[in-house]
Amino acid sequence: MKKKIAALVLTFVFALSAAACGSAAAKDTGSAAAKDTGSAEAGSAEEAAEVTIKVGANITPHSEILEQAKPLLKEKGINLEVVQLEDSITPNTGVIEGSLDANYFQHVPYLEQFNKENGSDLVSIGAIHYEPFGIYAGRTASLSELPDGALVAVPNNVTNEARALLLLAQEGLLTLKEDAGIKATVEDITENPKNISFKELAPEQLVAALPDVDIAVINGNYAIEGGLHVSEALAVEANDGLAAETYGNIIATSPEKEKDEALLTLVEVLQGEEISKYIKETYGGAVVPLK
Repeated sequence: MKKKIAALVLTFVFALSAAACGSAAAKDTGSAAAKDTGSAEAGSAEEAAEVTIKVGANITPHSEILEQAKPLLKEKGINLEVVQLEDSITPNTGVIEGSLDANYFQHVPYLEQFNKENGSDLVSIGAIHYEPFGIYAGRTASLSELPDGALVAVPNNVTNEARALLLLAQEGLLTLKEDAGIKATVEDITENPKNISFKELAPEQLVAALPDVDIAVINGNYAIEGGLHVSEALAVEANDGLAAETYGNIIATSPEKEKDEALLTLVEVLQGEEISKYIKETYGGAVVPLK
């Protein structure tokens, strides 16, 4: 009888020990599960906190510069999507229609002209860099050899054609009315000693046109894309002149997003030291940071 009682006591003790172990294991499992759940929730919250902005840009140099900004923005919780666009219309229409949050390809005079012609109200939220216009050789190797009746290719949009005329005037190839300024047209030419005739082309077509013209006045970004270098130009806009003050390339967006924190952070990063250094080291004077 004593043996039976002892056996029952041992059985009861073992049962209690097993129950205690099971309870501890369950507690540990529950604690681990709670940690996993908390970790997952934290991850989800972190993902949810990340903001995505979509920016349309010309390929060179704008998209290249934006790619350099991506990791810097990532550190600030902003995911940047770069949409490469080769023309000078769809980056603006994309912002108007809402498929893009902003764009990076134009200067303020072009933006103002676009708004005027299209009844839009896009705004600049910051200037990033300046691309000096250059005069490049076509059939004629130097400006001193430019023949009478020379054919000169220039951009066909109002603001960039004015800029081309100002550069030609800077080099003494023609004279413009004193008040023509950044709105100059061929109608403002008062002296044309070389009897220059103009071939107006879309900016992206100017490099390809070089074999068919004597010289061409080409936007900096399209010159780069076409394999030209600013050091090869027959003449370049002065970095401290009217053009540099006026034609800085900007981040443009809609009025509704003018104060958007992610877009303002984008501007801050693009105007920062790291991007400025990248521009200087990469483009050899064909692209000049403004900050």
